[in-house]
Amino acid sequence: MAEPASPGGGGGSHESGGDPSPQSNLREQDRYLPIANIGRIMKKALPANGKIAKDSKDTVQECVSEFISFITSEASDKCQKEKRKTINGDDLLSALATLGFEDYIEPLKVYLTRYREVAWVNQWCCRWREMPRDLQGLVMHLLEKM
Repeated sequence: MAEPASPGGGGGSHESGGDPSPQSNLREQDRYLPIANIGRIMKKALPANGKIAKDSKDTVQECVSEFISFITSEASDKCQKEKRKTINGDDLLSALATLGFEDYIEPLKVYLTRYREVAWVNQWCCRWREMPRDLQGLVMHLLEKM
């Protein structure tokens, strides 16, 4: 498996200048995406009989985790400058642009829009189930009139 991040690398701000990394205290399975998920995604790019060496999966796992930390760190810096505590999808898109990953922005905007739509529908459906029947009937009646 990959070596643990040394202090000052792989976590916190990417411009931290050698400060100890908050990630250095994390267990390996807490720092990296699950290897099974990495392998599944890698396999999709190969023919059905293609094989992937374990060290290849380990390397991609480490690189993907580092990339996520890099982008998240930039988004976190933006939030801190704006005196906010929560990183949102738009902060991540902004971080991608700042760091030169413009090619990822449009596909992720599409994904983020769809995600928000589904989240809204799920939230609305939960509220619908909690609504009294007579109120559900009124809403349905109003929707039919539209």
